[in-house]
Amino acid sequence: MDTLSNLGNGFSIAFDPTNLLFVFIGVVIGTAIGVLPGLGPTATIALLLPITYTMDPTASIIMLAGIYYGSMYGGTITSVLLRLPGEAASVVTTFDGYQMTKQGRAGTALGIAAIGSFIGGTVAIIGLTFMAPFLANIALSMGPSAFVALMIMGLFLVTSLGTGSAIKSICMAAVGLLLATVGQDPINGSARFTFGQVPLLGGLDFVAVAMGLFGVAELIKTLEQTEKAQVIKTKIKNIWPSRKDMKEAAPAIGRGSILGFFIGILPGGGGVISSLASYATEKKLAKDPSRFGKGAIEGVAGPETANNASSSSAFIPLLVLGIPSNVVLAMIFGALLMHGITPGPQLMTEHSGLFWGVIASMYVGNLMLLILNVPLVGVFIQMLRVRQGILVAFSLLIVLIGVYSLNNTSFDMWVVLAFGVLGWIMSKTGFDPGPLVLAFVLGPILEKSFRQSMLISGGSLDIFVTDPASAIIFAAILAMIGFKIFGGRFKKRPAPVLFSSGSGSTDTVAATDQTVVSGGVELEKSSNTPM
Repeated sequence: MDTLSNLGNGFSIAFDPTNLLFVFIGVVIGTAIGVLPGLGPTATIALLLPITYTMDPTASIIMLAGIYYGSMYGGTITSVLLRLPGEAASVVTTFDGYQMTKQGRAGTALGIAAIGSFIGGTVAIIGLTFMAPFLANIALSMGPSAFVALMIMGLFLVTSLGTGSAIKSICMAAVGLLLATVGQDPINGSARFTFGQVPLLGGLDFVAVAMGLFGVAELIKTLEQTEKAQVIKTKIKNIWPSRKDMKEAAPAIGRGSILGFFIGILPGGGGVISSLASYATEKKLAKDPSRFGKGAIEGVAGPETANNASSSSAFIPLLVLGIPSNVVLAMIFGALLMHGITPGPQLMTEHSGLFWGVIASMYVGNLMLLILNVPLVGVFIQMLRVRQGILVAFSLLIVLIGVYSLNNTSFDMWVVLAFGVLGWIMSKTGFDPGPLVLAFVLGPILEKSFRQSMLISGGSLDIFVTDPASAIIFAAILAMIGFKIFGGRFKKRPAPVLFSSGSGSTDTVAATDQTVVSGGVELEKSSNTPM
């Protein structure tokens, strides 16, 4: 009953006219940046962080959450109509979604994607509503040694479940932890890696680092693109699926909701892996797998449902444990820190209005997306006509003004530009900046928990074995490492190929130049796909 009562209070906060407006702004911006290839939710939230600093904390998190799950909807539109995924999680949708467009069923593909997204997102929010209090009670009973184990598990999963090289991800996580130590020692006040620079005594600002690595780097990459504006000539009709379409898609939507929910909880999970896993599941369970890649409605319904479910359930580890499960959630983690709010088990009691207000706003936002997106598809598509040069110049101006306004110092502007160039170089050399930012966020918490553990144990590492919670978590980490090293030797069959250019359709998303292997499945990666 307490949960329902708290949720009721959350709805009273979400329906406040100001918060309702920011739910609307968030989902509209999210859909828009989902439509625009290249400028995904990570870069957008990074660019908007300085603006949220002046806002009410609840309204700012409501807006940023709306941008995140709204972008999942938006990425579907161009995937279906243009075979051009606006978001990495929508790459899988291009396989069957674009085939449906070629068959004159674009409206049905968009309609089933919107319905599946709504159901998947709502199922995940219901799970978040009832699971979060239970997990928070468990987390409150955990000591600092258990939090050290949790942070290490989070870093391990992020580096091992990502879609890039595990070795490169580990290197980036190590760099992130190193950067997190820059500044004054939190206990004895001595300077660490400041090289005599006074501005570095306070450490590197998370907002400046994130805006550089994701915002400015993405703007530089956008300037490199030479594609002309896309013109949509496809006539969209019959948006609401027929009874036969719904009957075929319903099992995929159900499975995608559950699969996406549990993958979203895992650090390193998220939309890409959940949509890949859902597509592989549907193809494996299909009576006629050869239909996939040729316009199977389950190939659109399952992945779209799963990536929206995962984007909502990903808030569980962030709000309950204080562990961002992906880069976008790390941005929202940073936004909370900017307001002096530390995500974790105390969030539900110390800032219950924000906690339940954000959850309630997600119910409202999902309904808004269903109502707004289907009739406004044509409006969002027109955004593809905006010239990239105008968009980049305007965005860069906002970045520099915004980061300067945080501390009124030009030093942060140089940090943004330096990390922007670094992020661009990393993208060219195949290093994912995600693990770096996540480690940068988790580093101070890891250091604080580790030092508390050492103070409690008198400097003995035995505390990580004698504390049952940390011992179980470390045992799970060792088991996962063992499975990763030795598990492949017991595989008898090769991993299923999700999509093959020789499957009867020439539907590579674009010119493919490399293959991503993730979670035991393979996906052809587009050279211009924002992974």
